[in-house]
Amino acid sequence: RNACLDASVSDFVAFIDDDETASPGWLVELMATADATGAAAVLGPVRAHYRQDAPDWMQKGDFHSTLPVWVRGEIRTGYTCNVLLRTTDASLRGRRFSLARGQTGGEDTEFFDAMVKAGGRIAFAPQAFVDEVVPRARAAFDWLRRRRFRFGQTHGHLIGHGAGGIRRAGQVGLASAKAAYCFGMAVLTAISPVRRNRSVLRGIMHVGVVSGLVGVREIRQYGLTSPEQGNKRAA
Repeated sequence: RNACLDASVSDFVAFIDDDETASPGWLVELMATADATGAAAVLGPVRAHYRQDAPDWMQKGDFHSTLPVWVRGEIRTGYTCNVLLRTTDASLRGRRFSLARGQTGGEDTEFFDAMVKAGGRIAFAPQAFVDEVVPRARAAFDWLRRRRFRFGQTHGHLIGHGAGGIRRAGQVGLASAKAAYCFGMAVLTAISPVRRNRSVLRGIMHVGVVSGLVGVREIRQYGLTSPEQGNKRAA
C-alpha cells in the first residue's frame, strides 16, 4: 500500500484486498460520494460470503462483513479493504502506513485515526460494494476471537497514547465495565448462539482495549506458520 501511495500521481487512490471482487458500480459510487462530500476518504461495505460448511450461527449473524463504525454521527477510523483516498487532502499528504505493524495488524486503524486527528473527514458510500468469500481457516470462533482482541489492543494503544495516569485509569475502568456488561449479556442470551457469540466477541474486544491501555504488546496475526491467520491481511 505504501508503494502504491509512493508511485501514484493521481488525486485519488482506491484500495481493495486481493481476495475481494468489486461490484460493477463500485468505483463510480465511491467517486460520487467523494464529489458530494469532499471527504478525504470514502469507505464502502464489504459483503462476506460463507462456504456451506461455515457454522450456522456465523452465517446468520454475518460476523465477517465489514462496515464503518459511527461515533456520534461521525466515522473516526477506517479500513483499506474498500476505500477511496483523496491524496491531495492536507490530512493525507505524506501519510503512510506503519511498517511496525506488519505482523500485528492495526495499521489501517492507526492510519485513519491520525488522518482524522489531522482534520480529514471520512464518508460512506453504501452502494460501493465489494464481495469476499470467507475461507475455511477464518470461519472459526477462534479466528474471530483473536481478531477482536487485537482490534481492542490497537484501540487501547491509540486512546492511551499520551494520556495521563488518571485519564488512562478511567479508560481502563470504562473498558472493564463494558467487558463485564458484554459477558453478562452473553450469559443472559446463552440460548441464542448468534447473540451470545456477538456479546462474547464484543467483550473480548474490550478486554483487548484494557490490554492495550496497560501497554501489553499486541499479538501477532500475520507471518505465522499456523493456518489460523487464514492467509489474510486485515487491519
